[in-house]
Amino acid sequence: MNYRRLGKTGLMVSEVGFGGEWISPTDPSHAEKLLSFAEAKGINILDCWMSDPGIRKNIGSALKGHRENWIIQGHIGSTWQDGQYVRTREIDKVRKAFQDLLDLLQTDYIDLGMIHYVDAEADWETVMNTEYISYVKSLKENGTIKHIGLSTHNPVIAKKAVETGFIEMILFSVNPAFDLLPPNEDLGVAFAEEYDASLGGINKERAELYALCEANDVGITVMKGFAGGRLFDPARSPFGVKLTPVQCLHYCLTRPAVASVLAGFDSEAQIEEAVSYETASDEEKDYASVLASAPKHAYTAECTYCGHCKPCPVNIDIAMVNKLYDLATIREEVPDSVRSHYEVLEVKAGDCLGCRSCEERCPFGIKIADRMVKTAELFGA
Repeated sequence: MNYRRLGKTGLMVSEVGFGGEWISPTDPSHAEKLLSFAEAKGINILDCWMSDPGIRKNIGSALKGHRENWIIQGHIGSTWQDGQYVRTREIDKVRKAFQDLLDLLQTDYIDLGMIHYVDAEADWETVMNTEYISYVKSLKENGTIKHIGLSTHNPVIAKKAVETGFIEMILFSVNPAFDLLPPNEDLGVAFAEEYDASLGGINKERAELYALCEANDVGITVMKGFAGGRLFDPARSPFGVKLTPVQCLHYCLTRPAVASVLAGFDSEAQIEEAVSYETASDEEKDYASVLASAPKHAYTAECTYCGHCKPCPVNIDIAMVNKLYDLATIREEVPDSVRSHYEVLEVKAGDCLGCRSCEERCPFGIKIADRMVKTAELFGA
C-alpha cells in the first residue's frame, strides 16, 4: 500500500480508504472481518458518516485494540432520530450524536472531525454563523478532534471551505462523470439518467477547486469515486462505456490534492479488488483510452495527467509538468507552492526536444510540445 500526505493535517493516509456505510448494523462479525482484512492490506483511513448506532457499535468493537492503527473521519451533524439518519445543525442534537459516535467507537478522539454534508449556500451560512461552528472549534481546541474537515459534493462550497483557512481537508465527490458537471446544490443531478450531451472535460469550478486545494495544502479524501457503481455499467454510465474500479481509482488519484479514495466495501473480495490498484499495470490503470474513445462526453484536448505520453527521450515527467502548468495558470499569479514543486523537477519543460513523439501517444490530442514551450516561458526554465 502506498500512503500520501493529507495536506496540512500531516497525516499519512492509504491511497485506498474504507467507507463504512455497507457494514452490517446487526452482525458484529461482518465489521470485524472486513476491517481486519482491510487493515492487513494496509488500509488505514475509515470514514464513519453513518448515524446508525448498530453500525457505529460494530465498528467500535472491530477496532478495539486496533484504534491507533486507524485514521477516522467522524461526522459532526449526522444524527439518528426516530430510527433514521437526519442531518442537523441543532446544537443539542449535534452534541448528543457526536458523543454517541465517541462512545460507540470506544474512543476519546476523532482524527478528522468533519463538518457534515454541506452542499447548499444557505446551509453554509447556517454552519458558519451559529453555535454549530463554535462547537466544532471547541472540539479541536480540547483535542477531541485533531483536525477540522468538511464534506460536500458542491465545488462552490468546497472552495469556501478552503478559503476559511481553518478547514484542513475536504471529503469531496470525485470521478470522471461528476467532474463534467457544473456546481449544483442537488446531488440527484449527478445521478441523472442522462447528462447534457454538450458536457465535456473537467468543469472549470472543479478544476479550480483542485488547484485551490493544492495551493493551500488542503488535502482531499474522495467519496463516490465509482459514482455509485454506475461507471461499471455501460448502460448507466454517462460515457456509454465501462470503467473498472482500478481505472476509477487511478482517475481520482491523479487529481491534484487527492490523498485517498474511500470506497464502500461489503466483502473481502471487494477490498481485494480495490487494493489490487497498488500492483496494477499501466494498462490496467488506463482510464484515458476508454474515455477518449467513449461515444459520449469525451475528454478531448485536455490533459488528465494519465501518463500515456511516456516515455520522453529526455525523461520529462510530462504529466507532472502539465499538472503544474494547469495549477499555475488557473490563478492570476503562480502560487509559491506550485513554483517550488516545479523548481525541484530534475528535467524541466525547457529541456523538451520538440520531437512530438509524446503527442502520438496522447489519447486526447493535446499539443504537448506547445505546452512545454508555454510552461518554460511561465516558469523561466
